[in-house]
Amino acid sequence: MNMDQIQHKFIEVQGLNLHIAETGTGPNVVVFLHGFPEIWYSWRHQMVAVASAGFRAIAPDCRGYGLSDPPAEPEKTSFKDLISDLLAILDHLGLTKVFLVAKDFGARPAYLFALLHPERVAGVITLGIPFIPPGPIDYMKYLPEGFYISRWQEPGRAEADFGCLDAKTVVRNIYILFSRSEIPIAAENQEIMDLVDASTPLPPWFTEEDLAAYGALYEKSGFQTALQVPYRSIREEFNIPEITVKVPALLIMGDKDYFLKFPGIEDFIRSGKVKAFVPKLEIIHLPEGTHFVQEQSPEEVNQLIITFLSKHV
Repeated sequence: MNMDQIQHKFIEVQGLNLHIAETGTGPNVVVFLHGFPEIWYSWRHQMVAVASAGFRAIAPDCRGYGLSDPPAEPEKTSFKDLISDLLAILDHLGLTKVFLVAKDFGARPAYLFALLHPERVAGVITLGIPFIPPGPIDYMKYLPEGFYISRWQEPGRAEADFGCLDAKTVVRNIYILFSRSEIPIAAENQEIMDLVDASTPLPPWFTEEDLAAYGALYEKSGFQTALQVPYRSIREEFNIPEITVKVPALLIMGDKDYFLKFPGIEDFIRSGKVKAFVPKLEIIHLPEGTHFVQEQSPEEVNQLIITFLSKHV
C-alpha cells in the first residue's frame, strides 16, 4: 500500500478548519466517513484501492477529531453538525454527487445525508452498521449499567477513566475491546479501560505503527468531541418526514462484530426488515469479520467496495 499517494489539506467549513485526506482523480468521487476510535487513517487501505480503480477518494476528519479543529463548544456538537459539515465540504470542493462509504457512527450522517440530499448521493456503503431509522436510540434500557455507551454518556466518567492513560493506550484498549465479538460491559466496581489487560496483544492486522498514527492524532484532539458525538448525542431527534433511502446501498457486515449483539440488530438485518427502509440494499456477510473489517480484511473489503462503485457509476 502506498500511503505517499495520499495528500492532506485543510478547508474552512462553517468557521472550522477541517482536515481532509485525498488521493486519486476523476469525476467519480468517494467520500469516506470514519467512526470511533477512528480518523481518516482508518480508510488508508480503501483510499489507495479505490484511487487505483480510477476513483477520487476523500476522507475528512470529523470536527473535533484528528487534525480537524474542535468546535468552540464540543459539548454541543451534534450529528446535525456532521451532516452540515459534509454538505459544506462537497460544496467547497464543487462536488455535485458522491458515493458515501461510512463505518460505525459515520453510517448515521451518511444515511441521513442521503435522505436529506438524495440528489448529491450516488450510493451508500456502510460497514458494520445498517440504516437505523432516525430518532432516539435506546439500547441502554436493555443492557446492564456497565454497558460502555451508558458509561461514556455519563459526564466526567469516561474523562476520568481515559485520563489515567495516555491517548495511545486509550485507543489501543478500545481497538482490542471493539475487535472482540462481545459487547464491552464493565462490572459495577470497574471502568471500561479496566477491561483490557496491558499485556493483551493488539489484533494481528493492526500494527504498532498504526497505533502510533492513531495515538498522535488523538493526542492532538483529545476525546472531548468524540465522547459527545456519537455517545452523548445518541438521543438527538431528527425531523425527517421521508425515511426511505432511495439510492443504491451496500452493507458489509462482519459476523463477529459485537454490534450484532445489540438488542434487535441481528434480527433487523437478517430478517430483511432493514430493506423496508433501504429497498436497494445489498447485504454481504463476512463470517470472520469484526467491527474493524476494513482494516482486518482490506483486500476483501476493497474488492466489495470497488465492485459496488463500478456497478453504480
